[in-house]
Amino acid sequence: MGDDGVVRCGWAGTASDYNEYHDHEWGRPVVDDVRLFEKLCLEGFQSGLAW
Repeated sequence: MGDDGVVRCGWAGTASDYNEYHDHEWGRPVVDDVRLFEKLCLEGFQSGLAW
């Protein structure tokens, strides 16, 4: 539980940027096509594919 009384995963820690991500992004379904494409691209970029 954080200082503000919100229960969060252990990885969120006490950093405000992690808390913001955890509370508003993590584990929420994406229903917007543009946001889904953004996430798909970011995952591809982070995977380090070498073609």
